[in-house]
Amino acid sequence: MNNVIVDFSQNVGKMKPMHSVNNGPVYKFASDQRITNLEAYKAAGIPYARTHDASFYSTYGGEHIVDVNMIFTNFDADPYLPESYDFTLTDNYMRVIEAGGAKVFYRLGSKIEHWEKKYNTLPPKDFNKWAVICEHIIRHYCYGWADGFNMDIEYWEIWNEPDLDPDDSKHKRCWGGTAKQFYELFRITLEHLKKCFPELKIGGPAVANLNSVKWINDFLDSLGDVKPDFFSWHVYSASVETVRERIRRARKMLDDHGLTECESILNEWNYVKGWQDDEWIYSLKTEKSLKGASFIAATMLMSQSEPLDNLMFYDARPCGMNSLFSTDMVCECLKGYYPFYMFNQLYKLGTQVASESDANDVWVAGAKNLDMGEQNVMLAYYNDDDSAPAKDVKVTFKNVENKNGVRLEYYLLDENNDAKLVREEIFTANEFASYIKMTLHSTYLLKIVSL
Repeated sequence: MNNVIVDFSQNVGKMKPMHSVNNGPVYKFASDQRITNLEAYKAAGIPYARTHDASFYSTYGGEHIVDVNMIFTNFDADPYLPESYDFTLTDNYMRVIEAGGAKVFYRLGSKIEHWEKKYNTLPPKDFNKWAVICEHIIRHYCYGWADGFNMDIEYWEIWNEPDLDPDDSKHKRCWGGTAKQFYELFRITLEHLKKCFPELKIGGPAVANLNSVKWINDFLDSLGDVKPDFFSWHVYSASVETVRERIRRARKMLDDHGLTECESILNEWNYVKGWQDDEWIYSLKTEKSLKGASFIAATMLMSQSEPLDNLMFYDARPCGMNSLFSTDMVCECLKGYYPFYMFNQLYKLGTQVASESDANDVWVAGAKNLDMGEQNVMLAYYNDDDSAPAKDVKVTFKNVENKNGVRLEYYLLDENNDAKLVREEIFTANEFASYIKMTLHSTYLLKIVSL
């Protein structure tokens, strides 16, 4: 018997946006041939949508959206003139994200380029001009410039995975220059944007690998007195423990550089056992399965109690790594959608409460909002060993707010249930226990509702 304990008298902080994603819902404002997941996206309560790699997807607007070179198509043009910019389809995509209920997390730069010839990942000809271009993209979306918007876009990220390939690589997928060139571009852009918009959060650079220790240390040292508001980074793994180790490592690296107020944001992650051959195929299949959903749930629950400020899954864009929606029929939810919906039932309550598990593969988090009359718990059983047996789990609820009785509702995600209500019990005490047989890769949402 494994034991989980949740104590609702111990507030341990606020619920954090651990169910953010890369990219928004699929929706066309024209009704012709519309297949959409807008309502499901809204129901999941996704807090932030990062715009990286959006331009791979044609329904969003394809090659005409988000990326700096796709908006400012002629680098020799005047960056102070509205006619130098093509905002049209990116405007539509920003509206779609807002319609999905998420806040935009805007990545300035380019999508990854896997192909042999590079088009938009090469260093800009003039770093200072590039910073001015980014400034006017922000002015368009946040301050109405060039017939723009007044959107609440707080986070602006400079570039993506500049450390992915070494300086001597002949196939640089995200940054075609040297590390020192990138440090210069980042510092110039960061300093310029922070002077223009001290009220916004400017940061980056979405490093690919925290094992690039020298690259990261040199990068952070190169910033001098110009401090980013957030440091973003990525990890892909089949191990929740590995993700946890990286979260702690990222925080320590920032603190060691005196960046104690800098947010740590993990904004690309997913289940990956390996990037080549059979392991890559297995990874893609797993991501769209119940096992992948369990990995999602376990990672969210683990991250909630770690020194991380935002967790953004890759990817909600229709692609091979989209675990939420069917790639062709985006209106159909996959198993991986439901952990987002379930975690949101904790997130919207606001206050995290103390919880613990004595099993290293059963993950838990609890939250409460007494004004809403709810005290919720979510637990996930994830193990990368596909032959791991079912577990008997005792969940002890302590110091439950219980004036006139409560109803404990069990919502189950497994092969046969999609966050479906499968059981109910009534309790009149402030402390009680529940006994659950958790099959491998199952996830439960336990809602304590006041009567």
